[in-house]
Amino acid sequence: MVMSSTQVILAIISGGIVGFALGLLGGGGSILAVPLLFYVVGIHDPHIVIGTTALAVSVNAYLNLIPHAKAKHVAWKPAIAFALPGMIGALIGSEIGKHVPDKEILFLFAILMVVIAVLMLRPRKESLKKSTEITGFAHPIRIIGTGFAVGFLSGFFGIGGGFLIVPGLVFSTGMSLITAIGSSLFSVGTFGLTTSINYALSGLINWWIVIEYVGGGLLGGVIGTIISSRLSKQKRALNIIFAVIIFCVAVYMLIINFQALWG
Repeated sequence: MVMSSTQVILAIISGGIVGFALGLLGGGGSILAVPLLFYVVGIHDPHIVIGTTALAVSVNAYLNLIPHAKAKHVAWKPAIAFALPGMIGALIGSEIGKHVPDKEILFLFAILMVVIAVLMLRPRKESLKKSTEITGFAHPIRIIGTGFAVGFLSGFFGIGGGFLIVPGLVFSTGMSLITAIGSSLFSVGTFGLTTSINYALSGLINWWIVIEYVGGGLLGGVIGTIISSRLSKQKRALNIIFAVIIFCVAVYMLIINFQALWG
């Protein structure tokens, strides 16, 4: 697929927006990757969009995992225990997603955006437990079931799924919030990589956009992180504003794709 110079610039800017949101808010930004690539950059094949964003999000997640691991915010055993069944879920979810018609998958994606916007509006409650107290295997059935379910949704929609993985890890292992955030990046990267490999085998990835998205995302992430430290007291207000933006984009997608499906 040949891209115009305008599309290249828009892809870099879109990646920068996603990275900025992730750096500023610590999550949720990747949900905008798909609508930005589809409606702003103008890649009008939802399956190529999903496969491409899945790989870009995966790369960014693995890169962001490094500083969290150095800060000892990653509980490796439960993270791996959660990610392994999630890989299977992501593989199955991505395979099903590839065969869902364009308008239907965009409509379902918009519904997911509404759910995530609502989750972003809910205040996070920090757990008092320390990561050193967590073995990761206290509730193996819960870990396997939750990991598979979250992986399936991540694979089906081609998203990182951090906003699902973090509460999933807290629910299934009882780890602290900061450890869950760090540990979730391993699953985000793994689910995204599984999904992108499946899509790549079907030729549904635009490799140039991956490079542009990751490049823009790295720059945006640095800027977002710097601003985040200066606006830490306004983080809740920023979260609400971003959730409203996600909700508005979701409503737009619902209307457009509802008209296409039943118009």
